[in-house]
Amino acid sequence: MPKSVAEVRAELTAPGQLFEMDTVEVQGRPVRVWKHSPATLRDVLELSSFHGDKILVVYEDERLTFTEHHRAACGFARLLTERYGITKGDRVAIAMRNFPEWMVAFWGAAVAGAIVVPLNAWWTGPELSYGITDSGSRILVVDEERAERLRPYSDLGCDAVLVVRAAHPLQAPEESFESALASMGEVTTPPEVTLEPDDDATIFYTSGTTGFPKGALGTHRNICQNVMSLAFSFTFAGERRKELTGDASDASAVDDALSGAGDQMATMLSVPLFHVTGCHAVMLSSVAFGNKLVIMHKWDPDRALELIERERIVTLSGVPSMIWQLLESPNFATTDISSVRSIGYGGAPAPPELVRRIEEMFPGRTPTNGWGMTETSSAASANSGIDYFRKPDSVGPMLPICDCRVVDEDGHDVAPGEPGELLVAGPNVVKGYWNKPEATSETFVDGWVHTGDIAKVDEEGFVFIVDRAKDMVIRGGENVYCAEVEGVLFEHPAVTDCAVFGRPHDVLGEEVVAVVLLRPGADATVEELQQHCRDHLASFKVPVAVWFWDTELPRNAAGKIVKRDLRDEALARS
Repeated sequence: MPKSVAEVRAELTAPGQLFEMDTVEVQGRPVRVWKHSPATLRDVLELSSFHGDKILVVYEDERLTFTEHHRAACGFARLLTERYGITKGDRVAIAMRNFPEWMVAFWGAAVAGAIVVPLNAWWTGPELSYGITDSGSRILVVDEERAERLRPYSDLGCDAVLVVRAAHPLQAPEESFESALASMGEVTTPPEVTLEPDDDATIFYTSGTTGFPKGALGTHRNICQNVMSLAFSFTFAGERRKELTGDASDASAVDDALSGAGDQMATMLSVPLFHVTGCHAVMLSSVAFGNKLVIMHKWDPDRALELIERERIVTLSGVPSMIWQLLESPNFATTDISSVRSIGYGGAPAPPELVRRIEEMFPGRTPTNGWGMTETSSAASANSGIDYFRKPDSVGPMLPICDCRVVDEDGHDVAPGEPGELLVAGPNVVKGYWNKPEATSETFVDGWVHTGDIAKVDEEGFVFIVDRAKDMVIRGGENVYCAEVEGVLFEHPAVTDCAVFGRPHDVLGEEVVAVVLLRPGADATVEELQQHCRDHLASFKVPVAVWFWDTELPRNAAGKIVKRDLRDEALARS
């Protein structure tokens, strides 16, 4: 009889195994951690240097080896400490698109003991100015486009503004990043700065769609635990496939990757580095495991297909809408995708229909979904491979180092299988919000982060995200979880994107409405989509109105639909 999920997890995490766990004290509380995880980002960078002349970064026609990246990061770290006097705990902000220099600045600042502040490159000038001043950043590293947005703001309080890839004359106090770095000469070691696992490392601003964002203060431990979490997820998926099908190919591929045997794996970076998915999951794993990281200038599904074929991409990652666009591209059928073995996504709900499409169009590949947030430093749960096919509407069980609870409005645990707010604890949960004690005390309680997500957990420990707590329609006293209705709409063959929300109603309080984007060349009527929903949902969940959109639905940098903007525009049209 095949081993259960719990039995496989127990074997992988047993004493003496690679994924053995330990218990340490963090902020006065006992916390379960990966025993063999790197302790700090400096440890990860030093390990990366052993990959030598392997290619770490591919950007357009540029290539950067692990040795070159290590030397550049060390040089930038010394530039910060020796020229600008950066000391442990000072903030260094980064605001640019996904250039290779983003990585150099991140790793250099981190090993110098600074707190790295990645800012959303999509932000406007006022928003960028807020992030810089709120964090109190002393050094700002920007590309030319972000520098231009910030020039009207002279009170940022930075000691230096270093501009990457400047093609035009700089304005005081701006300096050339490349010239400043070159002035340090050949550097092979970082400055002597003592780092501890629970030292502050990053401030990632949450991608809230209203009001000022909050800066989530993460530690070296928060980030570095991801190294082992990612390796565990791949190993677990391979062992589960071997257990249930007898096919050991996935497990062998993971063993080769972790040991450095076999061909170098290539990963495509199609999401922003200024979010934890791009930074902690994709970039961190590439630096730690010796993978080749292929950076896209900007997301374009046809360009992505070209790079998959040219660079022999093994792992694809992004948000679900990106995977949809790849599958819908007219060039998909003529592209050599034989190198692809793993397709991962997160950051937004993934409809079960996407799993079926991946299975149909990427036969034999391993899809991976997961759940996480800025406050959990990327993933806290993962669902991949054969378990994802078994339960495509789940984000998987919590990682072994994480715990979860599901509670009602009064904070009491609900019965198994019942929906409630998801609370998560673990070594990846950040300290709190930068300079916001009230928001910190509301969200982080006794080691648990209140996620704001409505979830339920089944008998195997698999988590099902029902909806966001504030993304729910209450119709006549009945709760309608928008993600459930959206999942049904996605199953209609004509629908490529959709959003469900509430519209005010004099009697019911709210009623359910939807915005739908059809696939190119597809056709559907409002009545057809409503009947499709009736076939799968209770009548009170069926949208009373459906508006067809002729452009892509608005999304923020994390890939989530900006429902407030969409709802306002849709209601204005009605």
